[in-house]
Amino acid sequence: MAKHDLDPNYLDPNYEPVVNHTENTPFHQVLSARMQRRTVMKGSVGAALASVMGLGLAGCGSDSNDSTTSSNVSSTDIGFRAVPTSTANEVVVPEGYSSEAFLPWGTPITGSYPAYKPDGTNTGAEQEQQMGMHHDGVHFFPIDLKAGGNSSSEGLLVMNHEYINQGALHANGATYVNDMRPADEVRKEIAAHGVSVVHIKRDTNGKWDIVFGSPFNRRITGNTEMDIRGPVRGYSKLITKYSPDATETRGTLNNCAMGPTPWGTYLAAEENWHGYFANGDATQPREQTRHGVGSSSRYDWELADSAADQYVRFNVSTIGATAADDYRNEANTYGYMVEIDPFTPESKPQKRTALGRFGHEGVIFAPAKEGEPVVCYSGDDSRFEYIYKFVSSKPYYAATAGGYLLDEGTLYVARFNDDGSGDWLSLDLDDADFAAKVAAAEGTQVGDVQFDGFENQADVLLNTRLAADIAGATPMDRPEWGAVDPNSGQVYFTLTNNSRRTEEQVNAANPNANNRTGHIIRWSEEGNDHTATSFDWDIFVFAGEQGTETVVDDEVIVSLTDDNIFNSPDGLWFDYNGRLWIQTDGSDAAPYQNNMMLAANPETREIKRFFVGPVGCEVTGVVSTPDVKTMFVNIQHPDGNWPDSSDPRPRDATVIVTKDDGGVIGA
Repeated sequence: MAKHDLDPNYLDPNYEPVVNHTENTPFHQVLSARMQRRTVMKGSVGAALASVMGLGLAGCGSDSNDSTTSSNVSSTDIGFRAVPTSTANEVVVPEGYSSEAFLPWGTPITGSYPAYKPDGTNTGAEQEQQMGMHHDGVHFFPIDLKAGGNSSSEGLLVMNHEYINQGALHANGATYVNDMRPADEVRKEIAAHGVSVVHIKRDTNGKWDIVFGSPFNRRITGNTEMDIRGPVRGYSKLITKYSPDATETRGTLNNCAMGPTPWGTYLAAEENWHGYFANGDATQPREQTRHGVGSSSRYDWELADSAADQYVRFNVSTIGATAADDYRNEANTYGYMVEIDPFTPESKPQKRTALGRFGHEGVIFAPAKEGEPVVCYSGDDSRFEYIYKFVSSKPYYAATAGGYLLDEGTLYVARFNDDGSGDWLSLDLDDADFAAKVAAAEGTQVGDVQFDGFENQADVLLNTRLAADIAGATPMDRPEWGAVDPNSGQVYFTLTNNSRRTEEQVNAANPNANNRTGHIIRWSEEGNDHTATSFDWDIFVFAGEQGTETVVDDEVIVSLTDDNIFNSPDGLWFDYNGRLWIQTDGSDAAPYQNNMMLAANPETREIKRFFVGPVGCEVTGVVSTPDVKTMFVNIQHPDGNWPDSSDPRPRDATVIVTKDDGGVIGA
């Protein structure tokens, strides 16, 4: 197909088609009454929650065995003066703090260390050895982690690269010859995606730099060989020409947030992967329609002027006689959490299918406890999609823990009830309630899908969204990053926005129609047990302009001021002392201006703006060293010539933030 056939929506890399057409309510009508609520209007912002529940969230004790964290400090006080909103093309941090750009796109990190060329003429092979584009989720692994240490002066910085800016990546942007794309341009674009592992070290003057020549420095790209693990491994719907036994695939794409595991590995999330594939068939399987795979793709990789399978595979049309003769199933090998061991450079990444297939924003683990199951949470970042929880079948033992714990277990989806309670609904065919719902749904129309059942549990996980529709989950306002409070154990999730929710579609957990500014929800598991199947929830804060109120039981809990107005909360992270860091990816118009990062005290709900990014950027991805004295913050898709005013191209980069007196960030 020619470039002119491209759906114009795909020119927006954040485009997420609404593909949940189950009337945007649970398939089974489980929520009968709309919660009572009071709306405080500031402009167009609906901003209050009232009479949700008359109870507090009980704290959960943390007993984490994750040695990447330092001992909890009781104080979560916020000890800096809030910074104002900004329209400057620079990073703004509080008085007494300093910042510097680090590891911008194109920085050589491995191989022959090819230099970045500001004219855009680096080749695909060179990009495979350089930092990728559009930095996103990030984690710092202390270099001595495997020995039980927690170094704050040396470690492996691992980060995702979500998508690309073709105009900056190439000398003259994306080009076409006879409606075909030069293969090396496509190779370069594939290489700019994925994950970077960078060995970094701080010198005696406090300066961080790459450890050049380190065997740990590594690029994982959209073409790296990967294993498929868990219940979907070997399933017939994953058979491709590359892997006739459905056990392997190539590449990871559109990696947004991430999650460090309790055993010291890194999970990269595959979010809007649907936009990379094109299917020209008259009809498409439900595995594609429920995710929005279209007849054309975002970057036209399937139009590369090469017959090599590494490009052809992005055409998921039916071409060959069988699935083993073409790539009709290639898209089914995407949409997972991908486990990478940063300390074993020769290791093959693993796609962990037991955690479900959907638009994973990231994953967050509950504190791992000796002898108990591993529990993790993940949001599906699209309008009217769901929040999930995975509970492993096997117990965690620190001495032997590994990725195998993520291959067997139960995947649940959340139902938020109007009375402030919640339920985790099993998506397991061995669960009688779920099996009964599946049986009742067979032969009916579920959204846009004529449902004809599931072949097996692998089919359920391959079609996780459809399974959640049938289970009766609560459609949410774009659930993105999650975070678990290391002190209380409460689970927090950002609900970024949903301008398409109507008054008829609101529910207690998503009470604002035309929700352009978003909110943050949180819950406590029953009995302080993260494996529980019920929970109690409330809304931590509504985002919005000055005067936006969060109200519980007719009491104003939070009223936003100039020090903390924000919109579209996205990134979310608890530091090792228990402060909550909130990052935004929303409107950069007045009154919010450039996107930002704020710090919150989860106990008092005090919120202050700590960081403002340069023009046009998203502030996304944050982590610190274990001593919380160096913070790494990622800047994605800046405009102009940030961070180097002499460079004609904008470059995504990590920002290093330190306190001038060498103290703890945020204290």
